[in-house]
Amino acid sequence: MADSRLTTPSFLVLGIIDKLGEASPYDVKVEAARTVAPFWSMPHAQVYAQCDRLVEAGLLSEVRQTGGRNRRVMKLTVAGKAALDEWLGDPTFVPVEARERGILKLWFGARPEVLAPVQLTEHHATLAGYEELAESVGELLTRGQREALEFGIRYERMMVDFWQWVEQRGS
Repeated sequence: MADSRLTTPSFLVLGIIDKLGEASPYDVKVEAARTVAPFWSMPHAQVYAQCDRLVEAGLLSEVRQTGGRNRRVMKLTVAGKAALDEWLGDPTFVPVEARERGILKLWFGARPEVLAPVQLTEHHATLAGYEELAESVGELLTRGQREALEFGIRYERMMVDFWQWVEQRGS
């Protein structure tokens, strides 16, 4: 499989398996939900499909555990590690797609005075959760993980500021 056919979800799977050493598709799903879900969501079915694609492409090896649940356990192959390393080293800029449902609703005419209070409450709660996480485990994170968490904190601060602005415009 040429690198141009690999997608961000492909690299998400490769990255998680690389961090874990070996993993089943279920392990990848759980780890993605535990770690990267705040800034990159991946549907359950897509994890399994990506694992299958990456095994077929020779970027993951697969072993079936005998007995019990007969789990599939995957590891990066040399080609998989090389593809992941190449992707990690590629500084190409890709514009962000925010996909904020509240903003889309504003665009189509939703009432700001109805949206803003709920959005403010939820973004304040998310911000508090990220700040608590940074306080409790921030020093245990790798540099990149801490920087990703900082992105979440700054993003939520920006969303709080935005929704406060929306709310104040209605006054």
